[in-house]
Amino acid sequence: MRMNNSKVIAGIICLAVLLLFAWPVALFAVAAEVPVKGMVTLVDLGAGECIPCKLMAPILVKLEKQYAGKAAVVFLDVWKDQAPARRFGIRTIPTQIFFDKKGKEVYRHEGFLSEEEIVRRFKDMA
Repeated sequence: MRMNNSKVIAGIICLAVLLLFAWPVALFAVAAEVPVKGMVTLVDLGAGECIPCKLMAPILVKLEKQYAGKAAVVFLDVWKDQAPARRFGIRTIPTQIFFDKKGKEVYRHEGFLSEEEIVRRFKDMA
């Protein structure tokens, strides 16, 4: 079956839009699975359309890859599912919560959090 150029271009555009506006699936998790058992966990509670949350997205993607197997980096969209916001007592987004390996909350931050600060927190928890 042959596809003409316009269909190929339309498909590429759709894929690009999807990748641009959808956070990586690996970052999404079910709130019940958070914190990740036996692993240092960073939970970022925000929304896909929130400006500071969008600014944090590439940082979270990078750190998820960098810390694979050492720390869990999880994003929960509280505009799509409000249950995590209630569970974790979220007042503003984004909010980042760090859990130790035992699942105990050790640090909480509201607003944009830099890559350097996240890395520092991970090192402090090691």
